Amino acid sequence: MSEILTIGEPIVTFASKEPDVSLRDALEFHKILGGAELNVAIGAQRLGHSVDYISQVGEEPLGDYVIKTIKEHHVGTRYITRDADYWTAFQLKDRVTQGNPTTQNYRRGSAAAHLTPAVVDQIDLTDVRAAHMSGIFPAISATAEAAFRTLLKRLEAANILTTFDPNLRPTLWPSRDKMVTTLNELAGHAEIVLPGVEEGKILMGSTDPEKIADFYLRGARTKVVIVKVGPAGAYVKQQSGESYTVTGFKVAQVADTVGAGDGFAMGVLTALLEHKSLRSAVMRGNAVGALQVQTYGDNDGYPTPAGLQAFYQQEGVVED
Repeated sequence: MSEILTIGEPIVTFASKEPDVSLRDALEFHKILGGAELNVAIGAQRLGHSVDYISQVGEEPLGDYVIKTIKEHHVGTRYITRDADYWTAFQLKDRVTQGNPTTQNYRRGSAAAHLTPAVVDQIDLTDVRAAHMSGIFPAISATAEAAFRTLLKRLEAANILTTFDPNLRPTLWPSRDKMVTTLNELAGHAEIVLPGVEEGKILMGSTDPEKIADFYLRGARTKVVIVKVGPAGAYVKQQSGESYTVTGFKVAQVADTVGAGDGFAMGVLTALLEHKSLRSAVMRGNAVGALQVQTYGDNDGYPTPAGLQAFYQQEGVVED
């Protein structure tokens, strides 16, 4: 049995190999596997934690590739079902030398969008210590949202530590109002909420980290809010009222920001499972994010335990 559980849609990404060439004109691509929640699963496994990933893929070559690749990362696939009637989601991504890459998604009506609550009801939570939830999966369909809510309800009933990253994907939602209302409601069912400052502006109308934190601390189950403030690090506020900022790490050059937020969430969650302090957990989140933005893959920068310690030594910091 695994100690961490997450649910999401795996995305087969065809990433351009040609810097600063539009998707229209790019001719050379390489195939990689991404997906926000899967990034968290892969990173946690890399740091020595056992993880099961819940999803659904098609019975076609891309579905075969997803399961094969997830197994290669030693993430559990027993909760990945297959559906012959629908395809596995994929996307095209350009390569940029500055800023964020452009993506073109092909995921509407995918196999994962047809994952039902009945599948989630069969999951064994006996040995699960923590779960990571993201706002992406409930956005892909009403069926996926129902499955997501079923899992969230089961996690809450079992009192399992749950983190929630809003991970805004406006194009996946039927409307902005639906996105805002749903994500803010879902966040209240997680013990730790992980919004970014720009997400705060959309979801509750402010980029002030303390106001964002106060907004989400009203959630019935929420005990901690960690607001990501980019290179500056993260602002933390607890239900007790204690608050502080954990400074980020400087990097020489940002190659690609994809996967940094997922790495942050993974760093926080794994450190807490290792009984590190909350401050150290946030520092680890900052560290993983800094390592990730220096790579082009969705999760290529996520460290092993040895790699994490080497980074800390280089930066002159230690976990407690």
